[in-house]
Amino acid sequence: MSYAAFDSTASVEDEINEKILSISEDRLQGFIADPFKEIARLTGLPLSLVLERIRAMFSAGTIRRIRLTLLANDLAPGALVAWKVPENILHEAFDFLFQKDPFSGHVVIRSTDPSAAGARYRLWSTLKVPQGFSLETHCEILKSFIGAEGYKIMPAKGIFTLGVGHIRRKTILPGTKSDTVATMHPISLKKLNDKQWKVLGALKKELTIDEIDEGLWDKRARAIGMESKEFFSVAKELEKLGVLGRFSTFLEHVKPLYDGKKVTKFNALFHWAVPKGMEIAAGSQIGRFEILTHCYWREAGSEFKDVNIMAVAHGKDKDLLESHKKAIDHHLELTGIPVSYTNIFWGGRSEIKPSEIFPEAYKEWLQKMGLDLNTI
Repeated sequence: MSYAAFDSTASVEDEINEKILSISEDRLQGFIADPFKEIARLTGLPLSLVLERIRAMFSAGTIRRIRLTLLANDLAPGALVAWKVPENILHEAFDFLFQKDPFSGHVVIRSTDPSAAGARYRLWSTLKVPQGFSLETHCEILKSFIGAEGYKIMPAKGIFTLGVGHIRRKTILPGTKSDTVATMHPISLKKLNDKQWKVLGALKKELTIDEIDEGLWDKRARAIGMESKEFFSVAKELEKLGVLGRFSTFLEHVKPLYDGKKVTKFNALFHWAVPKGMEIAAGSQIGRFEILTHCYWREAGSEFKDVNIMAVAHGKDKDLLESHKKAIDHHLELTGIPVSYTNIFWGGRSEIKPSEIFPEAYKEWLQKMGLDLNTI
């Protein structure tokens, strides 16, 4: 569709849209009975206008998906995986993970100084494997399919920051941080009953254009043959279990939008190696910095000089992102947290999709790929 097909009501630079997105990207935590009404309340805008603008941005591709996110690490074993793939098949491997593996989520080709630790690990992906199956086995399967020479599995031990708010963050100055330290969410696999899985399936589905309206969850409840009262009750159970993330309008922040503009240009994966026993202290300080969309405790091992804290930041200016990183490094020094090694992996080609977490989906995938479930 041509750029002329949409006007400024679909632009991220429109003042009203900025106001909506500053809330709708990452400010709606947990289960909210009517999320669009809540966006209207928090922005002070009429509900009709909020719906109109979100529909316009969704239709134009400015918003690439709308969904209630899950803290999927608590529902399925998950990890960040760095892949060592020969350069001549790097993009072919990327395509496989994005197009043919429903359990790989964010797939990125990254680069760093060739002399840096782990520089040959160019392909990075997030991975979730449904309960009852193995991350290691799945990586072995993928290794064979994509021709990887090796891989490093880095499960999250704790989450300090998780919330992608690109519009809200674009004016943040280096060094801007919260007044209090970030609280770590420890990873703990939760067991759900059949009814909870059923409601979870209805909650996590991406919205269609027709669902951008009032009464979203009432309609989803009816679709699975459940009364709204019971559906809402189970949703609150899931919230108390800590497995629900945020209701979010995800911007297309990698590719050019309908008007040729981009929300962000650079994606930086920051690495720090801190002494054993200081991971929570370091992550709690790093997680305070508002530029970060993600901050995790992950053990990267000797290939990456024992990096154990990782964080992600996005922006339009590479030098500015490096200034944000320097401000975090300076803060760690002031707080007495020693760093033995630090580095930045810069993102290039990137695709994002939600990882599948349902066991039945894994069985179906194995069958589709011609693999025997009994040998997995």
